[in-house]
Amino acid sequence: MTAGNRILHTMIRVLDLEKSLDFYVRHLGMKMLRQTQHPNGRFTLSFLGYGDETEHTVMELTHNWDRTEPYALGEAFGHIAIGVTDIYAVCDRLEKNGINVPRKPGPMKGGTTIIAFVRDPDGYMIEFIER
Repeated sequence: MTAGNRILHTMIRVLDLEKSLDFYVRHLGMKMLRQTQHPNGRFTLSFLGYGDETEHTVMELTHNWDRTEPYALGEAFGHIAIGVTDIYAVCDRLEKNGINVPRKPGPMKGGTTIIAFVRDPDGYMIEFIER
């Protein structure tokens, strides 16, 4: 019954689309896969990822044009995880570009997996896991 199922995308709402695109594309290296404008609904959908949507899970950034106040992130949401090959180099590059890395690279508590955390422009936590 679940054969062929997979997660297609994760959606987050962003206040400043240009800042968010800069963060995810320039700083995290994702590609803009597609973007649609919805004038009647007054929103833009931007799909980003590290590979084509036919084979990879991607992120959907939703920008509501009339929104002026930051979104409440909610207490149930945790983070978005991204696998990286050299976590120390990634975090060093991000810091040199003005991105705060509140949880520096190192082993996770009680384990050996190397992780780090950054925040995107809206405050969403992004976890890097060294692979």
